[in-house]
Amino acid sequence: MRAFSDNEEGKMVAEAIHQEHANKGLRWKDFAILYRTNAQSRAMEEALRKLNIPYKIYGGLSFYQRKEIKDLIAYFRLTYNPHDEAALKRVINYPKRGIGDTTIDRLIVSANQHQVSLWEALTEPGKYLDGKTASTVNNFVTMVQSFQVITQTMTAYDAALHIAQHSGLLKDLYEDKSVEGLNRHENIQELLNGIKEFSEREDIEEKTLDVFLQDIALLTNDDNDKNLDADTVSMMTIHSSKGLEFPHVFVVGLEENLFPSQLSLNSRTDLEEERRLFYVGVTRTEHKLTLSYATSRFKFGTLINCEPSRFLDEIDAKFLELDYSAKPTGSGNPFFDDDQFSGKNKDAFSKPKPAATTVKTTSVLAKAHVPTPGFAPSDMNKLQVGMEVEHERFGFGKVINLEGNKPDIKATIFFKELGQKQLLLKFAKLRIVE
Repeated sequence: MRAFSDNEEGKMVAEAIHQEHANKGLRWKDFAILYRTNAQSRAMEEALRKLNIPYKIYGGLSFYQRKEIKDLIAYFRLTYNPHDEAALKRVINYPKRGIGDTTIDRLIVSANQHQVSLWEALTEPGKYLDGKTASTVNNFVTMVQSFQVITQTMTAYDAALHIAQHSGLLKDLYEDKSVEGLNRHENIQELLNGIKEFSEREDIEEKTLDVFLQDIALLTNDDNDKNLDADTVSMMTIHSSKGLEFPHVFVVGLEENLFPSQLSLNSRTDLEEERRLFYVGVTRTEHKLTLSYATSRFKFGTLINCEPSRFLDEIDAKFLELDYSAKPTGSGNPFFDDDQFSGKNKDAFSKPKPAATTVKTTSVLAKAHVPTPGFAPSDMNKLQVGMEVEHERFGFGKVINLEGNKPDIKATIFFKELGQKQLLLKFAKLRIVE
């Protein structure tokens, strides 16, 4: 399966599992999602949650339950609600800034005695603390107050990046060069990637950080179900899957520089180890294996193009069954572009094969529209009802209605592949077809 982005990949996988479960009466525990790195679980978890599909992370924590993720989200929560004491206590001395447990205990006692909140006690540290400690606390309060100001004018991503940098959290994780430290830093980058994608969505008007927090509220709740025999989809890294088998397996994120990882490309030995790891993932399935990749991902706030993994090209095409139900606008293979594959398998990939057992997906971006070369958004002031337009993702369509006043004009567009959608023109990227 080919997806436009990692979030779309998550939706496609979740929808495929949901349909197989409903149509064939399978249990949730018959499915497993395997990935190369822990950070990849974010998009999968979000997609599964939105379809109410129960899942378990094995060999690690759910993405939003990882310490570093909770720490940064606590900063976000504190910015919008400084009276959130759980968030305040979590980050007041992380990264370390000289506000120890003794100081915090003194402030809690003083706040209780004067019947004020802990935050109110922090805003007047001179009443309760001496000299240098009071100054340190005052600096912390000033930092949080500055976050409150900048979030009023910034998008969710810009605000999140500012808080991650100026709180010192990003720097603290970056300086930890241990394997765990690198993983934690990668997880924070993945959270920021998710916020960046949220900031660029065209189906929502408010793209502020507090709206993002509302969007992920359910994902940040603790999952207290520890029953290992529960009927849930299994999620884990391929390393953690060794020795296990499942009827239906999804191996996701099959892109160059992700799987195989970028670090492995400089050494033949490391690349062979990645290939052996891919073999482990492929052989975890008892009945059906689904391989997927995204053509783009956010990295450090920038959308980058991705190439399919070389491991896909190495599979003999006679063993592959391709789903042609999600054929994109234009010609060519729906999941593998001709220019992305070469060698003995190229012809096999470009010829349709029967796909009686494949699952059709209704995901919007599964259509994978390829923009016209040199695509550039037109001046929306010239847009009129009846015009033909092209959207970078949704393809070609016709404007059937315009409503509202500048700068909040909404366009209702009927897209040939997707049907009717409503877009806010100040965020939509449309090219008027001459």
